[in-house]
Amino acid sequence: MRTVYDSQKRTPAFFEELGSIIQYRDLVYQLVRRDIVTRYKRSALGVAWTMLTPLGMMLVLTLVFSQVFNSVQQYPAYLLSGLIAWIFFSQATTAALTQNVWGASLIHRIYIPHSVFTISAIGTGLVNLILSLVPLLIILLITRTPLHPTALFLPYSILVLSAFALGIALLFSSLAISFPDVIEMYQVGLMAWMYLTPIIYPADILPDALEPWLTGLNPMYYMIEMFRMPIYDGLLPPLNILLIGSGMALVTLILGWAVFTRNADQMNYRI
Repeated sequence: MRTVYDSQKRTPAFFEELGSIIQYRDLVYQLVRRDIVTRYKRSALGVAWTMLTPLGMMLVLTLVFSQVFNSVQQYPAYLLSGLIAWIFFSQATTAALTQNVWGASLIHRIYIPHSVFTISAIGTGLVNLILSLVPLLIILLITRTPLHPTALFLPYSILVLSAFALGIALLFSSLAISFPDVIEMYQVGLMAWMYLTPIIYPADILPDALEPWLTGLNPMYYMIEMFRMPIYDGLLPPLNILLIGSGMALVTLILGWAVFTRNADQMNYRI
């Protein structure tokens, strides 16, 4: 009996990739495990580096800006509670772009889902984010910032932030695989994005003319607020922050997944 392949009956790439990544979930786990082990096995301080990175940035920025923003109580706690979320986003998305460009040569040798490198990079970032909560707790105790029950809301904040990071990583990976210079451009853009987001400074100091642009239209403003408020302010994010932030993350994830899976077969992977 002769088998005829009908491309028109192929499952849409959006759902085909989703099914494949579920089937290859063990590979995602192994890639995350490899990244964690490789990063720390030759380090004298091991996983402590994950905790020291945000602490080091916090100390430098606190020395520079604590007197400028002296109206912010417990400024180190305020800064670190936003900085940890930003470090996760920037490191995870940059790692996703890099791994797609230089690690995807495996796709030419064996079949694996195209999105596996992006998802594993976000997974590695999540592990580092969870480890970074330890120095945050220490700073909260040192600065005598109260620990609030609202911190239990943090898993949802992390979920939304991860979805947004994955969507952004997928969108830019679609370009970075064919045009590696996108990675350098993205890193420059990240630096500007950080300073345009109220992480180091409170949003209420922004001029009225800039506030709509740096808060209302800035997705990371919502992600940072959803992460920071339950920890630092002891409050659940307002409904508008929740709805807009969650909506932005969901739309970005769906759009990123659709664009990436649609173009995956035509991407020029470097060997």
